[in-house]
Amino acid sequence: MAKTTISLSGLLILLGIFGFTATGRQHPTALIPVAIGLILAILGFLALTDDAKKRMLYMHIAVTIGLLGFLGTGWSIVEYIEMLGGRQFPHPAAVVEKAAMAAVLLFFVLLCVRSFIVARRTSA
Repeated sequence: MAKTTISLSGLLILLGIFGFTATGRQHPTALIPVAIGLILAILGFLALTDDAKKRMLYMHIAVTIGLLGFLGTGWSIVEYIEMLGGRQFPHPAAVVEKAAMAAVLLFFVLLCVRSFIVARRTSA
């Protein structure tokens, strides 16, 4: 799961950089996915250890951050769907970026939960 965390954090970093450049480098909040991605990448690298307790700790912290990130951006998926239906937003690029970030984080959280369930079943 640590390598998956690192991979998805790279995707978040690229998303943030793309969003920042797409907005003409005028909106630093477009770099929020970069910050979340860097935190998840650090936790993913820390989880690349043979110590099962440390690995479990770092992955639980990572999934908690992923869940909080999703909860903070999840509504933007609905806004994105509304935007596709014709609703106008003052900053459409922000809606797209937040929806993409929410989707990546939801995918990450679901993968982690699935991994935790499998790990629990195999250890019992």
